[in-house]
Amino acid sequence: MKQRKGISGLVLTLLIIFLTACGSAGTNNASSDGGTAGERQQADAGTEGAGTGPITIKHDKGELKLDKPAVRVVSLDWLFTESLVALGMQPVGNAENEEYKNWMPSEAAVADDVMELGIKDEPDLEAIVALKPDLIIAGTAYQEAIYDQLNAIAPTIMFTQYPADGDQYTRMMDIFNEIAAAVGKTEEAEQYVAGLNQHYEEAKAKLAAADQADLPYLLIQGRSDQNAAALWTMTETSMAIQTLDRIGLQNVWKPGKFEQYGYTDTGVEQLIPVQDATLLSVAQQTDDVFNQQLTTNSVWNDLAFVKENRHYALDGSTWLFGGPISAKVLVDEVVKSLQP
Repeated sequence: MKQRKGISGLVLTLLIIFLTACGSAGTNNASSDGGTAGERQQADAGTEGAGTGPITIKHDKGELKLDKPAVRVVSLDWLFTESLVALGMQPVGNAENEEYKNWMPSEAAVADDVMELGIKDEPDLEAIVALKPDLIIAGTAYQEAIYDQLNAIAPTIMFTQYPADGDQYTRMMDIFNEIAAAVGKTEEAEQYVAGLNQHYEEAKAKLAAADQADLPYLLIQGRSDQNAAALWTMTETSMAIQTLDRIGLQNVWKPGKFEQYGYTDTGVEQLIPVQDATLLSVAQQTDDVFNQQLTTNSVWNDLAFVKENRHYALDGSTWLFGGPISAKVLVDEVVKSLQP
């Protein structure tokens, strides 16, 4: 069934009134065995955050005050979903579950009972209403046009993952911390970040032991575009490059201009000046342009990193546009590939 971008104000209002009235009978009557994602969050929440006063979350639309930490959270973009998982939570609903499973690392998996909410730019608002969320987390890239409708369903915070200046890693961590505050898990966030920073130091030591410290490299995600190879070469402000900076690797791709989404759409010929570096690549197994389209490209085959076997393919589930779990998995994949 085709998902709808919005529903009329009258229908939405009636649904909200109806579900609010039903709320007095219980916060979640979807299951009687206590096994849904929402019920697990409620059981885990306990009294955490009780008596601490309102929580203030800063987001792209201003500030939102919650009386207590959110338990039933709807996530409409994968960075937010991954952030919740890193904090030990599951959303009650998520956009594009199947695509999320295909692209995201297994460490960031969502539970089977997390409700599918349709595609990111056309989420199913009726399904969101039925979930009775405490909080909706939305992204400006896909849901800005329906922010008011979302906010009419439940308190909604909205974030831009790709800042107009600055780097994506800093932005990702800012979003992670705001989400942690919204769900009453700031201590868990601090612990996760401390563990992640320690993981970086351990990875740096492993690379040094493998004689790969300060390695000059470039990182490319490949995909098909009308049967041709499309190459996204990551820039210095991307989440992925900022992550690898933290383990001492040296990115050589300097496009000379700011790329808001963190990559340059690159032709093979543009890689000639950086061919002496090591190439790290990511491609889906079902769409591996490096072992399909590019194998017959003479310019590609003549690049030094191809001829000298300095091309290392990372696992296809290495997500270069994610959150703290994706950062850890990226580091693990790089270290595994570069170690003898």
